[in-house]
Amino acid sequence: MYSFDLNQAIAHFFAEDVGNGDHTSLATIPSNAIGKARLLVKENGIIAGVELAEKIFYYLDKNFKITVFINDGDKIKKGDVAFEVEGNIQKILQAERLVLNCMQRMSGIATYTYFLNSKLEGLNTKLLDTRKTTPGFRFFEKWAVKIGGGENHRFGLYDMILIKDNHIDFAGGVKPAIQKTKAYLKEKNLNLKIEVEARTLEHVKEIMEEGGINRIMLDNFTPENLKEAIILINKQYETEASGGITEETIRDYAESGVDYISVGALTHQIKSLDLSLKAI
Repeated sequence: MYSFDLNQAIAHFFAEDVGNGDHTSLATIPSNAIGKARLLVKENGIIAGVELAEKIFYYLDKNFKITVFINDGDKIKKGDVAFEVEGNIQKILQAERLVLNCMQRMSGIATYTYFLNSKLEGLNTKLLDTRKTTPGFRFFEKWAVKIGGGENHRFGLYDMILIKDNHIDFAGGVKPAIQKTKAYLKEKNLNLKIEVEARTLEHVKEIMEEGGINRIMLDNFTPENLKEAIILINKQYETEASGGITEETIRDYAESGVDYISVGALTHQIKSLDLSLKAI
């Protein structure tokens, strides 16, 4: 992952939610009141965001006492208590919705990632996320993918070259796109891995003829065509399958021997997991 200022992100989240004050809590709760709350699980899945919740609470008040019972990546069931937090009640309430928003979405992503990853059991294929993330929340969504047992693809446009269909079309073809990329990296003295998307077996052949790349993305191939492509590539380059892959078909794709399968749905079609923060 790239350099990320977690405290700055948390500060931005609080600025968005709290503004000039949590006036409901300020009006109804004495400023020195101390209390305790617990994070209650209301749905089975994989927990994610416990570590983040700790950081959010401690950002508000270093004096919070947090007791963690379930760690990130653990299986959870309805009725479990993930952690308890004790401290200033006004601040607990101030953090409540932010903690839940982050943990519910992260846990939903971790749960689905774990589920899809289980479809690959016994195979060498690794599950990847994509850049199909929520603006401003990418770090946390990709963190959740890791917690769920998946792997992160590139974080952004800057940490890897990924020559896709539009780049190829605008550049005038597969080979010109690769040639221009290699020239650019040399000119800028950049050491970035190069991945190239192939839409057909002919594209695969063109990519291999040009060479000088690291990975071939086989986009919207059928499982049968994917097997042909994997045989053609013959481990000369890393391979990645992408596009139209569902939970029903993912194992069929993986059995081709492809190195990676990227699934945008890990982060952009997720149902958040039901959690709540309740006073004790």
